[in-house]
Amino acid sequence: MSQGLNDDAGAQKGGMQVIRRAAAILGALAESTDGQTLAQLASRTGLPKTTVHRICTALEQVGYVRVDETTGLRELGRGLQRLAVLGRRDLLTVLEPYLEHLSRDLNETVDLAVLDGSRVLFLAQRPAPHRGLMAIARVGAHFPAYSLASGKVLLALLPHGEVVRRLPRTLEPTLGGRPRTREAFLRELDEVRATGLGFEREEIRHGICAVAVAVTDIDGRSASIAVPMPATRFQEDEERVSARLLALRNTIQEKLNGPT
Repeated sequence: MSQGLNDDAGAQKGGMQVIRRAAAILGALAESTDGQTLAQLASRTGLPKTTVHRICTALEQVGYVRVDETTGLRELGRGLQRLAVLGRRDLLTVLEPYLEHLSRDLNETVDLAVLDGSRVLFLAQRPAPHRGLMAIARVGAHFPAYSLASGKVLLALLPHGEVVRRLPRTLEPTLGGRPRTREAFLRELDEVRATGLGFEREEIRHGICAVAVAVTDIDGRSASIAVPMPATRFQEDEERVSARLLALRNTIQEKLNGPT
């Protein structure tokens, strides 16, 4: 009997160890903006490369990790993205009617996104009702948080030290080649905190600008609501769209948390 108990205890301990190792690998991938090699994952997690390979293979089979066919780099898979959506289902359900209304009101595309480590994950989208030029990011797509209006308002909710921890040491230049520094970005976040608005001006997509706000429910879960637009329209409508977003944020916050 005691041998059976020891076997069960050993199996349980081994199972917990595998879970901890898998969590470490997923955490390392979540903090990466460009994917990781097996060697990099081994270095970041302190695990043997053979162990990393074995666990990544298992995670790939359930869709939690994917391998880029061109580079061979590992990154988070869509299975985890689906879990992220489900985990925020209540918040998404509350916000969906507001996204629809805002899209129709502005006649523009509206995106809903959340922070996923150092990146932004798009959860939902309401495409612009008109058939003209639209700015669309695929639902389930990840982008570096520092490059998007959505990411800026979500990062601005975090303490300074947490933002510094999530930022890569070197920020990629904008799509147009303008350099970015951590110091300048942190100063930009101070302005985001003061105004409640995050802006993106052709930083990651040519000809596309965006403005975003963040909302937080009573459980502390946060999401961003952004309006991406062609740069030409954005220049004409920036003030109107920004004011509409701030008003909507206040309405949603009262709905989520009660009057402040």
